[in-house]
Amino acid sequence: MDAAHSGGVVAGCLLLLLLLLAGCDARIHKLTLQNETRFVVDLNTFGFYGNGTLDVNLLSLRLPEQPVNYSVHPVGFTLSRSRVNGVLSYTAEETETCPLTPTKFTNNEPLVLFLLDFNMYSVHVKAVGDQDNVLEAKIKTPEAAATPVKPAATQPHDGLKHKEQDPTSVAHDPQMQLEKLKQFTLALDKTNGSYSFSFHLVVGALAEGLYTLKFHYCRNRVPGIKLPYSLAVEVTERNPGGFLSAAEIPLSRLYIAMAGVFFVAAMVWIYTLMKHRYSVFKIHWLMAALAFTKSTSLVFHSINYHFINTEGHPIEGWAVMYYITHLLKGALLFITLALIGTGWAFVKYILSDKEKKIFMIVIPLQVLANVAFIIIESTEEGTSEYYLWKEILFLVDLICCGAILFPVVWSIRHLQEASSTDGKAAMNLEKLKLFRHYYVMIVCYIYFTRIIAILLKVTMPFQWQWCYEFLVEVSTLVFFVLTGYKFRPASNNPYLQLPQDEEDVEMDEVVTESGAMEGISKVKKTCNGRERQKESTL
Repeated sequence: MDAAHSGGVVAGCLLLLLLLLAGCDARIHKLTLQNETRFVVDLNTFGFYGNGTLDVNLLSLRLPEQPVNYSVHPVGFTLSRSRVNGVLSYTAEETETCPLTPTKFTNNEPLVLFLLDFNMYSVHVKAVGDQDNVLEAKIKTPEAAATPVKPAATQPHDGLKHKEQDPTSVAHDPQMQLEKLKQFTLALDKTNGSYSFSFHLVVGALAEGLYTLKFHYCRNRVPGIKLPYSLAVEVTERNPGGFLSAAEIPLSRLYIAMAGVFFVAAMVWIYTLMKHRYSVFKIHWLMAALAFTKSTSLVFHSINYHFINTEGHPIEGWAVMYYITHLLKGALLFITLALIGTGWAFVKYILSDKEKKIFMIVIPLQVLANVAFIIIESTEEGTSEYYLWKEILFLVDLICCGAILFPVVWSIRHLQEASSTDGKAAMNLEKLKLFRHYYVMIVCYIYFTRIIAILLKVTMPFQWQWCYEFLVEVSTLVFFVLTGYKFRPASNNPYLQLPQDEEDVEMDEVVTESGAMEGISKVKKTCNGRERQKESTL
């Protein structure tokens, strides 16, 4: 029954995986929102090098039927550069303030505002800060012969007499240097009640950085009833080398290199197991499987990024293989750490009830965490579900990290109590020291990969944020190596010298105290269950 249930869970996860990948566009984004009520939608964040390009195509925008004064509550887009990841250069002073109508600017970071004028069928563009970008779009002009660089063509009030679009009054795809031309007006089309426009931005060498594109519907910032609107937008970002963001370009090479390192470590571990085959337990082979699964997952991760960089989207077959190996790696990691903490296979083959409860909590949470990870990878950043699953993943991951510490704490407490028992103090103190080291190792690993690395990510320059992934992979490798060294199969390892049952040791001590048993030899099994030794009773 349990096997059938587990198989059903795995099959359900794979089906969900395939359904999610079917709608995944990776770096070529297409977001469709129906009856949306958020006042701001984060469309995407991307690190641009010089000559990187951003294509935004507003396919459809349908406004609510209720009348709204859009001169007071404007609608539009903002494209702002961040100094570091997650910290925008331009933020509203208060939550009630609309970013499309800023009153003052505190720095010279590039900012481009796109304000939609639904009465004049135009898009008013305003460039702020030190600009080195070039914008290409349909600019609205009063005459067909007018050039877009003339002042008359750049004034927002030039098209007041033209409520409907005239094809002869639109110049197609002129280039505007935002460093010189700070304000101008683009054409806004209306078809069957929906508005649309598009633009192409080329990032200059002096303006490269981490850019965030957002859509704002400022009417819904006002407390009260939120008005629903519908939005369909297509966003494509490119760097000179491909579709990856600046911080993601080195990741394909990083993952394939780390996959090789983990594979070498796994082979060394296999060699150690074969060399000490009489001291090997089942969990040692589980640790080997974890190392090989980690290496395989990194290989598929590298291939996934390669195709995203070249094609703009993942190849479904490779992406599925990556998600499967990622799921197995995550489950094996937490199961292995928890089993080592409980002493399973080393010192006992039966888990206590409270230890079983830990696995009943960790395994389903790991399935949930992997489902959340897959949804985050396959969902557009602008959807409301994206942030919900991102919070779920963070919370579930922390719960799993905390849950695997409980078996270690229980073992330490048990060894502290047993170390005061006569005849077992020295051995239990050695075991206690080892478990304390293991506890510190897990805490340091969790703290570094979940907190320190994230802090480094948000403080590094945009092009060096790949170092976050590098630090996570290196810390994982160091943790694997230290865990393997501490619990390696060797006869002098104090962890492997534990008896299989504390009650057996107590019974052995009682038996040796009986005078009737004098001269009788006692046969005692060592921890590996393969060697025997005789101890003469006195």
